[in-house]
Amino acid sequence: MSRMTLRLPESLHEQLAALARDEAVSLNQYIVYALTRQVTLAYTVQPVPEEKIKEQKAAYTALLQGLGQSTFAEVEKALAARAKVKPEQGLTPDTVKALRDRIARHKI
Repeated sequence: MSRMTLRLPESLHEQLAALARDEAVSLNQYIVYALTRQVTLAYTVQPVPEEKIKEQKAAYTALLQGLGQSTFAEVEKALAARAKVKPEQGLTPDTVKALRDRIARHKI
């Protein structure tokens, strides 16, 4: 377990201490709980409303129509000029296939 020294405004410290008392836990436990909850929310998948999906599809279609047509040579030139990056660790062809299969199963 790691240790960290943290400087807090007095008002925030008092608020956290009061919340910890209300939950009958130590201030340390409450802060760990609050941080864990916040981090977890950042990784929670939220459903996208149907109306938003329609808006995004319409915007994408408009973008594609505005781009026009490219020749094969133009596409090859653009692809050759793109930045080369290493794949994320663990992103194997098997992982990509599994993700694509999973997405395909859940398409509406």
